[in-house]
Amino acid sequence: MTADPHAWASELRTLHAQVWTRLSRGVHDRHAAARHPTLATLGVDGRPQARTVVLRAADAASGTLHLYTDRHSAKVAELRATPLAALHVWDASAHLQLRIDAEVTISTGAEIAGVWASVPEASRYAYSSTATPGRPIPEALAYTKTPDPAAFALLCLTVEAIDALHLGRDHRRARFERRDDWAGQWLVP
Repeated sequence: MTADPHAWASELRTLHAQVWTRLSRGVHDRHAAARHPTLATLGVDGRPQARTVVLRAADAASGTLHLYTDRHSAKVAELRATPLAALHVWDASAHLQLRIDAEVTISTGAEIAGVWASVPEASRYAYSSTATPGRPIPEALAYTKTPDPAAFALLCLTVEAIDALHLGRDHRRARFERRDDWAGQWLVP
């Protein structure tokens, strides 16, 4: 009989560690599932909004995740109105779904100048004051973007809870919460 490659899902401690391993891998590995999670917010009109983002930092010790965005984007206005978000990751290779609840703080300007300095030159075009994301234009390419550090924003997600669902030989689901120091609780999958 071969060993279960997902034995880490059988104990709360190892499942929690695997969650953060997978999130950390998303920061450094362009092909990792956690590299491009889905961020969900509450729209200013009250409707749910979801979009794919790029995970830029994951720190298990502080329970935080970082994303970059254009400060003119709709998600920034949504998070200013309601600073709560959910992040979703489906990692097919691990048979693992993560649903993460977080409080979000938005940082801009001088406080993140060092972060801006680390953004590759080619990537800086995503952050521009000359073309507001989501603004109507007459043709597909009727815009220009000029890198602008004033348009750059860092979203810090302070993780409050993680719902981890592993779909293995035996399905397992657990919820980890900051308020109980990530002890974890098994749930019916």
